[in-house]
Amino acid sequence: MSMIRDLRAVVRPSLRRNRTSFHAYDTTRDPSASTAVVDCAVYRDGRRLEGGGCQTPHEAMLRVREGGGFAWIGLHEPTEQEFAGIAAEFGLHPLAVEDAVHAHQRPKLERYDDTLFTVFKTIHYVDHAELTATSEVVETGEVMVFTGRDFVITVRHGGKGSLRALRHGLQKDADLLAKGPSAVLHAIADHVVDGYIAVASAVQDDIDEVEIDVFSAPAKGSPRGSDAGRIYQLKREVLQFKRAVSPLLRPMQLLSERPMRLVDPDIQKYFRDVADHLARVQEEVIGFDELLNSILQANLAQATVAQNEDMRKITSWAAIIAVPTAVCGIYGMNFTHMPELEWRFGYPAVLTGIAVACFAIHRTLKRNGWL
Repeated sequence: MSMIRDLRAVVRPSLRRNRTSFHAYDTTRDPSASTAVVDCAVYRDGRRLEGGGCQTPHEAMLRVREGGGFAWIGLHEPTEQEFAGIAAEFGLHPLAVEDAVHAHQRPKLERYDDTLFTVFKTIHYVDHAELTATSEVVETGEVMVFTGRDFVITVRHGGKGSLRALRHGLQKDADLLAKGPSAVLHAIADHVVDGYIAVASAVQDDIDEVEIDVFSAPAKGSPRGSDAGRIYQLKREVLQFKRAVSPLLRPMQLLSERPMRLVDPDIQKYFRDVADHLARVQEEVIGFDELLNSILQANLAQATVAQNEDMRKITSWAAIIAVPTAVCGIYGMNFTHMPELEWRFGYPAVLTGIAVACFAIHRTLKRNGWL
């Protein structure tokens, strides 16, 4: 709460000042130091203006107000100080600003006055030569999107998931980009969900590999049930994937079904396709989770069966060894009158009897599958 009050203290006075005086949107930074702004451009009639890059977000909004169009500002992991001026320039709500700066948010869609605030979780598959109990399978990041009437602000967190290629690809479709900021929002949503589809396919391969290993003969020297660590690690990664996919389904349904002033009706139709793809990915991820549960149970059952087999073998050999142990224990007692003590062939007869008894027990146990 104290953080929100601090942001309000920064944002509200800035909104009262004349916007034309807003040139140094981060007055605490050294002007020679790099900022969090990775791209800043103005689009008009679906095309990026000549020299589309702009020095400050304030300059971008001046060009928008003078000739129309919209501004698209991209940031990467901004600090509170870096984002405070931008929030003031565009009138962003302090609660949304706090979420955008500190990240670690659930996917969601929120409306603040004339601004939509959308949070996407990006998922990237981590290549690995072999899946182990400590392998990282998926890596998450975040993309926050502020969508207004004449601006789009994207805030990205994480080392991967750059939107540069998306921006360049979208600039080639002037008709779509002419629809305004909602076209950018759709492109980002579609880009994120397409990433989910690719990751789901790669995770499916990992699950197939684990499933084959579990139900095939174990390698020499590898006991049954040794795959539990890998299965559990993969299950944790799938759970992380699920946390990114499931909460996003409702926002995509709202964007595709509920009319919104900030979303062009033509663009809204495209959100239906995104929502459909997302629902399919969600079903796959839920299926992954259930399948891994089944594989883990099967793996544990195999370990239990292997332990039972070992115990039966131990018990069988203990039964066989019990015969000479019992005989030797009896003849080890110091009594004068013992059977066959004075017989010349007593010793060989006892040994023969022990051998015959052990052989009979061994044959019986082996016939019953205990050995």
